[in-house]
Amino acid sequence: MPRIIKHDGSRQPFDEDKLRNGIQRAVEKRPVSMEQIEKSISRIKSELRATGEREVDSSMVGNLVMDQLKELDKVAYIRFASVYRAFEDVSQFGEVIASLEKI
Repeated sequence: MPRIIKHDGSRQPFDEDKLRNGIQRAVEKRPVSMEQIEKSISRIKSELRATGEREVDSSMVGNLVMDQLKELDKVAYIRFASVYRAFEDVSQFGEVIASLEKI
């Protein structure tokens, strides 16, 4: 697995448990099975490996997680996006919800 380049420039090994915990927090109390979560994690890992890069930006991992959550559960997607993108007001929630309605 490639190393992850954090926003502050530091580098750390890919942490599957951290990925799993983030997804589980987003899908908490939502109708998403552990099997669905594991399949999403496998897809994310496959996409990271497919880059062929030794290092990738953490933003790439975040975007891959958001793509998977969008497929799994729209509410979980919004939860994750609100934290990941650090929403500061209600209008940002509205924009994300509006973009989901177009799908």
